[in-house]
Amino acid sequence: MESLTKAQQELYDWLVDYIRNSQHAPSIRQMMKAMNLKSPAPIQSRLERLRKKGYISWDEGKARTIRITYAPDRPGIQIMGAIAAGGLVEPYTDIQDQEQLDLHRVLEQPNCFALRVIGDSMLGDMIMEGDYVLLRRPAADEVPKDGAIVAVRVDGEGTTLKRYYQSGEDVTLKPSNLAYDPIYAKADAVEVQGILVGVWRNYGMLLRRSGLAIA
Repeated sequence: MESLTKAQQELYDWLVDYIRNSQHAPSIRQMMKAMNLKSPAPIQSRLERLRKKGYISWDEGKARTIRITYAPDRPGIQIMGAIAAGGLVEPYTDIQDQEQLDLHRVLEQPNCFALRVIGDSMLGDMIMEGDYVLLRRPAADEVPKDGAIVAVRVDGEGTTLKRYYQSGEDVTLKPSNLAYDPIYAKADAVEVQGILVGVWRNYGMLLRRSGLAIA
């Protein structure tokens, strides 16, 4: 692909994020505001350049029909560490390399990260040891819905992956494996670090651990 100027790249990056998050094209006025421009002429010029270079397209004569036609592979989600799925323990921070879980554009949600699961307290939700849980950082003051699977830190105790339930100031963290007991804590002692959006499992590794791998 032909390279973009700084101004073209700025508009293109903004368009990619806007269309991905809003699921529709912005107006010229919105682009002007985002780019700090008072005239539509520079926006129209940049859009035309982006179209000629193959980055976007639109339907002639129709407003708000811009489509992204080229999107380079995005970086993978950084693996920040591991999360216990057993009892409350100290956080695992022994990731030696700056690993990334490479999902390309499969996962488009913003503010995501991954943790490797250690333990089996979430087996009932098909989350197994060795899986990677894909989590979204909650917005400020966001409270997870009852039953949401979350990564949480309990003050003075540690971190864990559990289903979240809150009643007033009381929080219950429930496993989905009957071999484990629920964890009870006060809401002000619980920090929700991430809300589950997906699970990644390497089946080849799973088979090798179970001794079922085919030579």
